Amino acid sequence: MRFFVLAAAAVAIATPLAAQEKTAVMLDDIHKLVDISGPAFSPDGEFIAYTASTHNLKLDETVSDLWRVSWEGDTAQLTHTPTKSEWAPSYGGDSIAYLSDAAEKDETQVFIMPAGGGEARQVTKIKGGVSDYALSPDGKTLIAVAEVGPSVGADPDKPKPIVITRFKFKEDYRGYVDGRRYQFFRVDVASGEAEQITETGADYYLPSWSPDGSQIAFVAANTDREDRNYSYDVYVMAPRKGANPRKISTFEGADADPGLGVRPRWSPDGDKLVWLQNGEDKWIYYAPFQLTYADLESGEVKPLAHIDRWMYAPHWAPDSKSVYALVEQDRDTWAAKIDLATEEVTYLTSGPRFGFDLAVSSNGRVAVLDGEENRPYELGAVEEGVRPLTHHNDWLENRRLAEMRDISFRSGKHEIHGLLILPLGYEEGERYPVIARLHGGPVYQFSHEFIFDWQYYAANGYAVLAVNPRGSSGRGFDFAKAIYADWGNVDVKDISAGIDYAIDIGIADPERIGVGGWSYGGILTDYMIASDKRIKAAVSGAGMANFLAGYGADQYMLEYEEEVGLPWRDRKAFERISYPFLQADRITAATMFQCAGADLNVPCIGSEQMYLALRSREIDTELVVYPGENHGLTRPSFLYDRLERNLAWYDKYLKAGE
Repeated sequence: MRFFVLAAAAVAIATPLAAQEKTAVMLDDIHKLVDISGPAFSPDGEFIAYTASTHNLKLDETVSDLWRVSWEGDTAQLTHTPTKSEWAPSYGGDSIAYLSDAAEKDETQVFIMPAGGGEARQVTKIKGGVSDYALSPDGKTLIAVAEVGPSVGADPDKPKPIVITRFKFKEDYRGYVDGRRYQFFRVDVASGEAEQITETGADYYLPSWSPDGSQIAFVAANTDREDRNYSYDVYVMAPRKGANPRKISTFEGADADPGLGVRPRWSPDGDKLVWLQNGEDKWIYYAPFQLTYADLESGEVKPLAHIDRWMYAPHWAPDSKSVYALVEQDRDTWAAKIDLATEEVTYLTSGPRFGFDLAVSSNGRVAVLDGEENRPYELGAVEEGVRPLTHHNDWLENRRLAEMRDISFRSGKHEIHGLLILPLGYEEGERYPVIARLHGGPVYQFSHEFIFDWQYYAANGYAVLAVNPRGSSGRGFDFAKAIYADWGNVDVKDISAGIDYAIDIGIADPERIGVGGWSYGGILTDYMIASDKRIKAAVSGAGMANFLAGYGADQYMLEYEEEVGLPWRDRKAFERISYPFLQADRITAATMFQCAGADLNVPCIGSEQMYLALRSREIDTELVVYPGENHGLTRPSFLYDRLERNLAWYDKYLKAGE
């Protein structure tokens, strides 16, 4: 299937668009999308290696290969493995290292290949597999991150009891967390010989080599009251066993939180480090992630351009005098350059676009991985504007895509922003069924980005309402923390005000209102159906409505205690945010509940309890479980099924009689 998709894209590029009749988005198109990630420049700045993920329908799996694009825009596929995956490429010397599940027992290990392509070989054979790595600048050594503990690599056919003593005892994709620890291994690339260089009393994350290869920076947690705070710190040490780590960060909260997946980065002159810093522990993810840098010689640690906006993907400029980063705006995310001396922020991209990742070369070239409302993520060269480099999804030029409009409206005294996607073939004055899509997070936002679901709903006659209610990112700390410990209150009011707006401007049919979302979007769906009687149909994916039962069932042990409290001490707070379950007799909307069977982020218990509550009350409802999947579905047949099932559900209750 991988080669069919790429061939189809190539044909679409080669055939003159004028000779092709554009068609509406079809459900099968979900399998044609190519997902781009992980860009990394070659040492000379002439090439960018990246990962392209596609659907293998025969295996029913999402698989990925490595690709390379030149600065001129010439692409080449580096790996051709339709049944295995390669990802996370990085250059070192004249080689490219990467992670792959092609090792024995399908374990993830580090492989290496010539930078220009060619035969690859497996470098690591670490028991239990590798979760992360960093390749030295000369390509001769790597630091591999792997779990160590009695249960690592255990025979799944001979299971043993799982003994747990940690406070944070489960995690999505990782499972139950017993005595296992993430440790660093120094690996000789030529021989594959590996030596553990860290001690097992703590977890170590996100290694990063200094430019001269003499040191590594990394992140480790403060093990005092382990898992009971976010006290991650940045350290530097020589990359050898017995070396003494030197703590660099000074903030009491989270520095370079491993959950963000952004490693501390060395300046090219080797004198400084930059990383992302969270806010105070109590604000969890509500406070914007900010840039912080350290002068390693003086030990001074400074904030960099704290502008009350979330920042991502920091990279140093070659002169070590400025930092590139992605900076979130209202409904957009742009690439920016921040001067260390003046803290001036200069935006390199602008307009309606959503930046997802950055790469910066040693000779000052900047590439952005971003998208727009009618274009999925692709790599582009940041020059005077953005020059496209990759074209994996150009086949979409042969599709008629729905129009997206910016919207603003009042919710009480507050101005709320969002997006409205018009039905394909929209006619002024005609009213349409509307689906209010609710985003996850909760601290996230809908942006000017291509979302296949929206286009598919619009192609089937729906208006799609995408509101960024209070609690969303993009508009600063105060806007985000408006729902702190008060979920399902002002955000519900803002969504309902958005529905009012869509009705008032004559687009939404007030008798045909639907809602739906996944993760916090599923949670917010539960709040909406318990609050707004106009809703006729809903799809709640990976939601939770009884947080008394959620405590200990999901992975948010510390988050509950920081934001909501303890069930036996703060029962009223838990009951207040659990009103969709505890007051399920308020719900009249036909609601489908969906969940992923292996999800420890938002487990199926949340969907199961709401399903039973509505089934008990004889409200039209269904429960759909996607077995074996974690929080984000990846199996192509499940992604297809979910969207097909969602549309059929909305059609049944919002288009009856058409």
